[in-house]
Amino acid sequence: MRIRTRLLILILAILIPALLAAVLAVWYVYQEERRAQETSVKEAVRAFTLLVDNELEIREGILRTLANSPALARGDLDTFYRHAHSVVPRGETAILLLDRDGHQLLNTRVAPGEPLPPGRSSNLDVLMKRDGADRTLVSDLFVSSISQRHAVAIQVPVHVDGTLRYFLAMSMNAAQLQALLGEQRFPAEWQAAIIDRTGRLIARSIDPDQYRGRSVSDVALAQFAANREGVFSNRNLAGIPVQAFFSTVPSSNWKVLVSIPTEDLRRVPLHAAAFLAAIMAVMLVLASVAARWFARRAAIPIEYLGRSAADLGAGREVHYRPQGIVEIDAVAQRMAEASRQILTAQADLEQRVAEAVAASERAQSALIRGQKLEALGRLTGGIAHEFNNLLQTLTTALQIASLTANQPKVLSLIDTCKRTVSRATALTTRLGSFGRVQDARLLTVDPGEQVRGSVQLLRGVLRQGTRMEVQCADDLWPVTLDPVQFDLALLNLAINARDAMPDGGRLAVDVRNCTLEPTMERTGGDYVRVSVTDTGTGMPPDVLARALDPFFTTKPPGQGSGLGLPQAYAFATQSRGWLTLSSTVGAGTTIEIYLPRSLQPLSAVAARADGQAPGRGGGRVLFVEDDPLVREAVVRGLEDCGFDVMVAPDGDKALAMLDAGLDADVVFSDIVMPGKVSGIELAGILHERRPGLPVVLATGYTDQRAVIPGVQVLAKPYEIDQLVELLANLSGGR
Repeated sequence: MRIRTRLLILILAILIPALLAAVLAVWYVYQEERRAQETSVKEAVRAFTLLVDNELEIREGILRTLANSPALARGDLDTFYRHAHSVVPRGETAILLLDRDGHQLLNTRVAPGEPLPPGRSSNLDVLMKRDGADRTLVSDLFVSSISQRHAVAIQVPVHVDGTLRYFLAMSMNAAQLQALLGEQRFPAEWQAAIIDRTGRLIARSIDPDQYRGRSVSDVALAQFAANREGVFSNRNLAGIPVQAFFSTVPSSNWKVLVSIPTEDLRRVPLHAAAFLAAIMAVMLVLASVAARWFARRAAIPIEYLGRSAADLGAGREVHYRPQGIVEIDAVAQRMAEASRQILTAQADLEQRVAEAVAASERAQSALIRGQKLEALGRLTGGIAHEFNNLLQTLTTALQIASLTANQPKVLSLIDTCKRTVSRATALTTRLGSFGRVQDARLLTVDPGEQVRGSVQLLRGVLRQGTRMEVQCADDLWPVTLDPVQFDLALLNLAINARDAMPDGGRLAVDVRNCTLEPTMERTGGDYVRVSVTDTGTGMPPDVLARALDPFFTTKPPGQGSGLGLPQAYAFATQSRGWLTLSSTVGAGTTIEIYLPRSLQPLSAVAARADGQAPGRGGGRVLFVEDDPLVREAVVRGLEDCGFDVMVAPDGDKALAMLDAGLDADVVFSDIVMPGKVSGIELAGILHERRPGLPVVLATGYTDQRAVIPGVQVLAKPYEIDQLVELLANLSGGR
C-alpha cells in the first residue's frame, strides 16, 4: 500500500502539470489559428481591392483612348459619337461628353438630335470643386436620370492643343461590379461589398438588389473615416454579429468590405483547439489508467512507462525496452509504434503544408506580377502605337525629302533627322517590351550568333576589371523571337550584374540546348537555355521574392527604374518560354532564360545600303490608313515610285470601294483602325472573296495576330524602299 500510495502521489504530481500544459497548448493553438485566419482574410481583401482598382483603371483607359480621338480634337461630334457608341459595351454603359460648364454635348444612351439631360446626375461637380477638374475622378453611387438605376461614373479631362476643352465620362450600372464579387469565390456565409465614399453600398455578394444604395452602420462609417484599412466588430445590415475587414481602393477612395459571421470566424480555431484537446485528454486518461493499473506491480516498469508517456506527449520518439511484465511491455510497444506513426504523420503533414503554402505563394505572386505586367503592357503598347504612326510619317517624308533635296546643308539636316527618328524608333521598341509580341518583329535566329553579336554591347556597360566569358554550344537549335527585345533583355541583365559587382568580377553567359520533362508549372520539350551568371553581392530572400515585380528596385532614387528584370521576364514569357532566378548573398546571381526550339528555317535578313533610293513599281494599290499624316506621306512616296494609289480611310470604306468594282493589284492596309473592320479582318474577308488579291498589313502595335495564309506584315516605321520593293513584287506577280 505504501508503494502504491507513493506511486499515486507521483502520478498526480505528473498529471496535474501535464493537464495545465495541455490547457496552455490548446489556448496557444486557438490563438495561432485565429491570427493566421485573420491574416489570410486581410490578404484576400487587399487582393480584392486591387481587382476593383484594376477594373476602374480599365474603364479609365477606355476613356483616355477616346479622349485622344482625332474627331474629338477637331470638334467632329457626329464621328466621335459613332466611335464612342461602337467602343462601349451595350446596354448598361454610356459615354457622356460635357463642356467645361458641365452641359452634356452627347450621350450614347440618347440618339443624336434627341434632348439631352441638363447636366450630371452624379457628385462629380462636388469632387471637381474639392479635388480639381484636371484629373481622373470617380463618382459615388447615384441614380441615373435616363435609366433610373443606380450607377457610378468615371470622368477624365480632355485637352485640345494644351487647353482643357471637354470632360469625358463613362456612366455604368452599379450592378456591373457584381461580377467582381462572383470572381472571388468567397464562402457562401461571407458577405463582400463595395462601398462608396459616403458609405452607400454599390455592390454586395448577398441580396445586392435589396441592399444597393443603403448606407452602412455608423460604426463602419467611423472606422472608414479613421483608417484606410482595418478590422472591427459590428452587426451587418441583417443584424448578424460579424467581424468586418475593410480596405481602400486607391483610385476612388471607395471601400471594400468583407464581413464574416463571428461564429464562422471562430469555428476553425475552435475545431483545431478541440481536436488537440481531445487528443491530449485521451492521452492523459490512458496514462492515468495505465499508471493506476500497474501501480501494484513495480515502480521501475511504471516509471519507464511514465517516461514513455511523457516522451509521446512531447512529440519525441519512444524507444521500446522489455520490462518483463506482459501488460506493461504490450503498452510500451504500442506507445513506441504510435510515436513513430505520429512523427511520420507529422513530418508528412508539415511537408504537405509547406508545399501547399509555397504553391499558393507562387501562384499569387505570378498572378500579381502578371496583372502588373499586363497593365504596364497596355499602357506602353498604346503609346508605342501612336508614336509609330508619327515616326512612319517622318520616316517616309524624310526619305522623299532626301531624294529631292540637293543642298548639302539641307541633306545634312535630313540625315540628322533620320538619326533622331532611328533613336525614337528604338525608344518605342523599348516601350513595347511589356506588351504582347508583334508578329512583324519576329525572326527565327541562331541563338549563339545572336548572343555573340551582343557581346560588344554588353562589354560596353561593364566596369573596368570585370571579366566576361561567353560559351555557346555547337549545333544550337533555332529559336523564334524579337531580336531587339532579346538584346535588350541581355543588356538589362548585364547592367544588373555590373551594379552587383562594384569592384569588378566575372560575368558568364552560357548558351546550350536542353530537353526538359513536363511539370505542373511548365510544359516539357526542347529548349535553348541562356544562362547569365555574375559573382556579385547576391540578393537576400526578401529581395529575391520581389525581384521580378515591375518598379521594384533596391537602388537609390534616380539610379534604377525597377524594370530591368521584369523586362527580361516579360520577354521570356512573350517568347513562350520562362525565366528562373536564383541568388545567394555573397556568392552571386544566376538568371536562366528558356526559349522553345523553333522548327522554322532561319530568317533571311536583307542588307540595305543607307540612303538607297527606292526602286520603281507599277500597278494599282489600294492604301487603307486612318491616320491622315501617314496617308499623305506614304501616298506621295508610292506615287513618286510609279504606283497608282487609291486611298481608303478605314476598312469599311475599302470594302465598299472593292465591292463597287475597284480593280486593285495589291491592298496595303494598317491593322488598327476605327470602324467595324480592322486590317486583319479586312485581310480575312479578302482572302475569302478574292483569294488571288495580295494583302500587306502594317502595324505600330496591336494585340491581334495575323494568321491568314499569304498575308505579309510590316512593322512601323518602315522604309519606303522596303515597301516599294514588296508591293512591286506582289503586283508584278499578280
